[in-house]
Order: sequence, then C-alpha cells, then structure tokens
Amino acid sequence: MPRAPIDITVPDLSGKRAVVTGASDGVGLGLATRLAAAGAEVLLPVRNPRKGEAAVAHIRQTVTHANVSLRSLDLSSLDSVAALGETLREEGHPIHVLINNAGVMTPPDRQTTTDGFELQLGTNHLGHFALVAHVLPLLRAGHARVTSQISVAANQNAINWDDLNWERSYHGRRAYSQSKIAFGLFGLELDRRSQAGGWGITSNLSHPGIAPTNLLAARPEVGRDRATMGGRMIRAMSARGILVGSVGTAQLPALYAATAADAQGARLYGPSGPGHLRGRPAEQKLYSRLRGAENAQRVWQISEELTRTRFPRGRIPGTAGS
Repeated sequence: MPRAPIDITVPDLSGKRAVVTGASDGVGLGLATRLAAAGAEVLLPVRNPRKGEAAVAHIRQTVTHANVSLRSLDLSSLDSVAALGETLREEGHPIHVLINNAGVMTPPDRQTTTDGFELQLGTNHLGHFALVAHVLPLLRAGHARVTSQISVAANQNAINWDDLNWERSYHGRRAYSQSKIAFGLFGLELDRRSQAGGWGITSNLSHPGIAPTNLLAARPEVGRDRATMGGRMIRAMSARGILVGSVGTAQLPALYAATAADAQGARLYGPSGPGHLRGRPAEQKLYSRLRGAENAQRVWQISEELTRTRFPRGRIPGTAGS
C-alpha cells in the first residue's frame, strides 16, 4: 500500500519578504516555491544566473501569482556577500524570512574561497554569517525568522580549532562536519544575542535528514565530475522508499522552522522518523556538539574577525527595555 504523502500547511505570507540562499535547485528551489505559493515575495540570491533564471521560470510556472526575483550572490566571496547586503539595504524593504540553505559538501580535494578560507567553512558558515551581519537592519525591521540549514553531519566529528582551514591535513567529511557545527552554533548564538540585545529576530536550525539532494551529485565547480557512491546509494534507497526521504520531504523541516507559528528560536527541527532520516518535521534534541554556549561565543568572535564584520554589542538604542 503506498505511503501517504508527507506535507505541512504553510501560513499566509502575503506582504512578507523572504530570502532563500541556494534556491536555484533542489531543496532550496522547493522552499522558494512553497514560500511563493504562500504569498511571500521571494528573493533568490544566486551565483549562476542561468540556473537562477531557470528556477524563477519553474516557480512562475508552478505558482501563477508568484512574486519572485533574482539577486546576485556568491557565498564564497565576502565582497559578493557585502554587495548583496548593500543592494538589499538600498532597496530598504524589511526581510521577514531568511532561510540560509546554500551549501557545498565534501570536495574531493581541498579548495579555498576567494578570501582563502577552506571552501566548506567559507561557503556554508562564514558567507552566511557575513550575510546576516550585512542585512541585520532589514531583519530587525521585519522581526525576521532566520532558519539556518545544518546537517546530520553536525552530530559527527568536531571543530578543528587548531587548523580551521584544514591547511595541514585535509579531510573532506570532517571539514564538512566542522562547517555545519560552526553554522549551527552561530544560529543558536544569533538567537541568544537577539534576545539579550532586543534585536527582534528569532533564529533556529533545521536539517533535512537524508535525501537525494544535489550536494553529493556531480559538481564540476567543486572538482566532482560524477555523483559520489553515497549519493547514488541514497538516490536508489529514496526511489524505493527505504530509510531515507525524498527531495520533497527534505525541504519540510526548514519550511516548518521558518514559517510555523509554534516553531521557536534556539531549537532544531528535523524529520521525526527513525534516526531522524525522514518523516514529518518536528523539534528534536540539540546535537551534543551544539550545546556549548562557550563554543558558540568562540565561533562568533572568530567569525567576526575572519569576515571583518561586526554585530551590535549590548542592547540596540530604541528597542524595548533599552
């Protein structure tokens, strides 16, 4: 007997502006499509204009009333991140939903960003950290929900504090775990600082479980000319409904975390099935590697230094309780 499809109801987002990174394909494209269907104005910051235009065409074909547009963003370049921040600040529209979804996974050889950071750390974490810093006034104006997409890999390995950029010995999987642990610690610390400083932002985390997304597909831009063995296995298992989810179900935890009325800050949302690999989205226990506030503060300080960005200290003048 066929399994009943898994889905959630998205509230009306009319009049809201949503930004989704990594929305030119896969999970990100699904998220952008669902937000547009709920009435949000959706911005797709993309690195590849051709893929971005195809994504916009897909959304408009799927959602006839879609209000969707492209912006330019390469998360592996801090100059590009700063340029997008400047563009959005000049537009002056509050951001109500930000889903930090883009990422790269396990390049076979060590690669670096434009600024010299290990590619996964620089793209998955530092690029998003800088983006939030640059658009903070717009997030505050929209009392935004910020959802950062981590991974089950954030429950593995550790931050390589003595060699963050993996210059002495590169291990792709461990470097990926590090980027997602750092990113998760940032998302939690963002909520703590918002609450303490009266920023008006709610920040939480999501993870998609395991699904046949494009992270493990052929990615010439990261030196992978064919899908990994793991990626091929996941795709085959998903097609047979074994253990793992689908691209459709993988988008639901982030969608829930970013839009549900009862989704809270400083929480992790993922699939509720066995092993949290698939199933309906629900809150789950924070990974052990994400529970240390001291590590979160350390990641925050290092990230400010590396990205040359600064968040406010203390309460912001004019906010409640200041």
